[in-house]
Amino acid sequence: MTTGHVFMAMSLDGYIARADGGLDWLMKQRTDGEDHGYDAFMASVDGLVMGRGSFETVQSFEAWPYEKPVIVMSNTLGPADISDALRAKVRVTDQTPAALMASLSREGWRRAYVDGGKIVQAFLRDGLIADLAITHIPILLGKGIPLFGALDRDIDLKHVETRSYPSGLVGSRYDVLPSRAA
Repeated sequence: MTTGHVFMAMSLDGYIARADGGLDWLMKQRTDGEDHGYDAFMASVDGLVMGRGSFETVQSFEAWPYEKPVIVMSNTLGPADISDALRAKVRVTDQTPAALMASLSREGWRRAYVDGGKIVQAFLRDGLIADLAITHIPILLGKGIPLFGALDRDIDLKHVETRSYPSGLVGSRYDVLPSRAA
């Protein structure tokens, strides 16, 4: 089965974007070429799975940032909503997280980058995330889109490592442990 992997930045108070999806606070962070592991992470995955909100935000960037295939999970978007320029790179699905991962496994994917608050939350609830790499940005937003949401059970994590960077960013990696019976 394809495994899900998270690589996200969030504000110190737990938000991945402003309430309107804005990432201006993230884009203005000066990191002066620090290597936070993104390139190595991207090299380790077969493609990306994201939600409609993340897709719409990424579409607003000056250039499409991904070379790998992107799957957009949405109940409102369809293939006709993907621009001609992105049709060879992006596809839309309304499958459940488990059905999508099974489908990707049949296609030969071993590791999927799971991106976007609601999508990460759904994959965590369904036990489809193997590990999380979270980079805390030294800013408090006060409100916005949270990375984590309500859960119906505890999700145990094992801390793997934490690194601090001269820019003030702090990156931590966690393995998601198998769920225990209640």
